[in-house]
Amino acid sequence: MFRPLPLAVALLVMAGCTGTGERDGAGPTAGGKGPITFATGRDTTAYLQPLLDRWNQAHPAETVSLIELPEAADEQRAQMVANLQAKSDRYDVLGLDVTMTAEFADSGWIIPLERAAFPLDRFLPPVVETAIYEGKLWAVPYTSNAGLLFYRTDLVRKPPKTWDELRRQALEIQKKHDIQGYAGQFLAYEGLTVNFSEAVQAAGGQLLDPDGTRVTAESGPVETAISRLQQGLREKWIPEEALRYKEEESRLAFQEGRLAFARNWPPAYGPATAPGSAVRGRFAVTRLPGPSVLGGNNLAISAYSKHPQTAQEFIHYFTSLDNQRRVLTDGSFPPVWTELYDDPGLIERFPYLPALKESILAAKRRPASANYNQLSLVIASNVAKALAPPYTESASDVAAALKAELSEVLKTQ
Repeated sequence: MFRPLPLAVALLVMAGCTGTGERDGAGPTAGGKGPITFATGRDTTAYLQPLLDRWNQAHPAETVSLIELPEAADEQRAQMVANLQAKSDRYDVLGLDVTMTAEFADSGWIIPLERAAFPLDRFLPPVVETAIYEGKLWAVPYTSNAGLLFYRTDLVRKPPKTWDELRRQALEIQKKHDIQGYAGQFLAYEGLTVNFSEAVQAAGGQLLDPDGTRVTAESGPVETAISRLQQGLREKWIPEEALRYKEEESRLAFQEGRLAFARNWPPAYGPATAPGSAVRGRFAVTRLPGPSVLGGNNLAISAYSKHPQTAQEFIHYFTSLDNQRRVLTDGSFPPVWTELYDDPGLIERFPYLPALKESILAAKRRPASANYNQLSLVIASNVAKALAPPYTESASDVAAALKAELSEVLKTQ
């Protein structure tokens, strides 16, 4: 059930709004309450509108309108940044990829929130950390995410736990069944940054420290990660078309029965179980061969919102336990409430929940850096060059260039 927030919290939000986000002399309307918008990535499962309808029916004077942004986080960021740099009040509540919190807070585009207004102690601890920057809460976790390994149970007796086991099994299955081995998201965008970071983590390393202030990439793990991906492409158990894959393309490739293994996020699970899926009843998921990168979405309030009190009350409603359950059951997105991962009824319906909980708790957070976007571009562009046919770029040269360019970006912060 939705509970109105204390007046003190509302005043705090309004104070934050008038601090970093002036709209050319226009302040928030009386009480900071009124209609709002919710800008977030494209709803591919049509679960959002019913949740918005429930709010709108209960709050006819404070209705929320959905603004759907592109599916890819990079494109979402581009549209939000253009809006916020113009100090537009078009967006009130922002659905931010976890990588954006620090940048948006540092730029003064979102306002700080009071921790006591939200039941953060009941959320998964690593997820809460993604909403904190320089000791303040700037957003509220809404969905979490960790990469999972999808695999064909009719082709795989025991899922691989290491990269070497994945390679061996993929080669054997490809030879015996004439099916492609493995794919992730290898197009040059944030997805490649994530997939490569996970490959480095599987090799025992990490590219940057959690604060994004220091390059921690040792040459050994980075070179191993590059070499493993290049080897997979040369041996063709990673198909060349995977270099053009984002989440949707890799989901379809697995769902259509063209892959034995696929790295993807949990929302790919639901469509694979639907009627018409070539792998329905013939697949399962497990943890990746190494720690995942932590994903997810946080809800923040634009510094230029005219109705910040309504925005915060809406976030409180939208991240409530009841709605978090619907986020999972209707949207197939991982919730942030810890107790939902231990619910027997949900586990029966979503068998991957125990593995997902383990993956989230063990996942590595992407750097909380205001300059994360530039760091990600450096990683993706260098790795894309290394993975371009004929896959002969020296792993040591790529590792050295990557470390040098990341260090250069950090010097400019």
